[in-house]
Amino acid sequence: MERPVMTDGKRRKGMVAVAALLGGVLTLGACGGDDKGGDGGNATGKDKSSQVDEAAAKDASDARIRITPKNGATNAGINSDAKVTVSGGKLTSVTMTAAATGAVVNGTMSADGTSWKPAGQLERSTQYKITAVAKDAEGRKATENSSFTTVSPTNSFIGNFTPEDGATVGVGMPVSINFDKAVTNKKDVQSHITVSSSSNQQVVGHWFSPTRLDFRPQEYWKAGSTVTMKLDLDGVEASNGVTGVQEKTVTFKIGHSQVSTVDVAAKTMTVVRDGKTVKTIPISAGSAANPTYNGQMVISEKFKETRMDGSTVGFTGKDGKGEYDIKDVPHAMRLSTSGTFIHGNYWGADSIFGSVNTSHGCVGLNDAKGAGDPNQDGAWFFNNTQIGDVVVVKNSDDTTIKPDNGLNGWNMSWNEWVAGSATGS
Repeated sequence: MERPVMTDGKRRKGMVAVAALLGGVLTLGACGGDDKGGDGGNATGKDKSSQVDEAAAKDASDARIRITPKNGATNAGINSDAKVTVSGGKLTSVTMTAAATGAVVNGTMSADGTSWKPAGQLERSTQYKITAVAKDAEGRKATENSSFTTVSPTNSFIGNFTPEDGATVGVGMPVSINFDKAVTNKKDVQSHITVSSSSNQQVVGHWFSPTRLDFRPQEYWKAGSTVTMKLDLDGVEASNGVTGVQEKTVTFKIGHSQVSTVDVAAKTMTVVRDGKTVKTIPISAGSAANPTYNGQMVISEKFKETRMDGSTVGFTGKDGKGEYDIKDVPHAMRLSTSGTFIHGNYWGADSIFGSVNTSHGCVGLNDAKGAGDPNQDGAWFFNNTQIGDVVVVKNSDDTTIKPDNGLNGWNMSWNEWVAGSATGS
């Protein structure tokens, strides 16, 4: 399952990927997306990946979960906008948390189990994450993940950031700030944000857009170091009449160094931790019709199970439904905003891993339905991976992923990176 690909010089059924990890639209439930976006024409025929995806979809749960506001929404209301509903089944659990703090939002389930809503008013200018699980009449499970950000006051701006305070992350994790309003006074805003490391690495900011500012060093963070970000934005003017309200210090730890290299041609992934190879895993990457992006990609999210729906990335049939809709993909780890994942695959035959590339562009690892078997490769990688760990893909027929498609600024040279700073190096 993955994204549209180049066909006769154009990507088929391209999906417009709005790049913003915390303040914008994410393609949560599908392998897919397109750096370029736009309508790139139509592909013909189906490869093996479509056939196995359709087979898995036939056994999928009838429960259909709907979360509002829509995934990636900004300026969501704080009183009655948030809601979870299900048709064709009943909700078994709904977890809603504030992304920055992890604080759980109490909610109320309807008596018939078909809807859930927060018990009280939400906070302004806050990103929330929701995970909902439901079962149909036959006990088949469906899982949906979503996130949105609530409205901020008209005349102020804030930055939603990752990673969160107190987190332990991998060596590839940048500091990524998404502002809820466009910044025209970039130099003034950037000069009131400092990012430093106990390793004394030089850290520079890069503006990907008027609303996104990332910070990173020239090389990956040093394992075991501590990174501190200070937001001193109270009273700082982002644009005419719009001033900051944030005074915040965030500290996070860099864990072990883990860089996993996917060789698409060899159909293997080599996991190197702190300079030593700890495991070589057979994989199945994107097929010839749907190749995987090359490049350095940072794991930004992890889901034990999630839904992947082909319709969200342009793989739609004549009936308007996705060519695949698998609601319980195990051990899914996001590599791009546009929908590239490395994830477990229980529907493919054991024989494909290490021997043939069959996916729509994601990197697939052998796994079990239900994500409950720790002996599977998908489970092992999930359990041994931190947010911020790096996955390097090479020897694919596709292009290198764009630096702003996810937390993937490492695909930009240092000179290019520094050129995007409003304050210089």
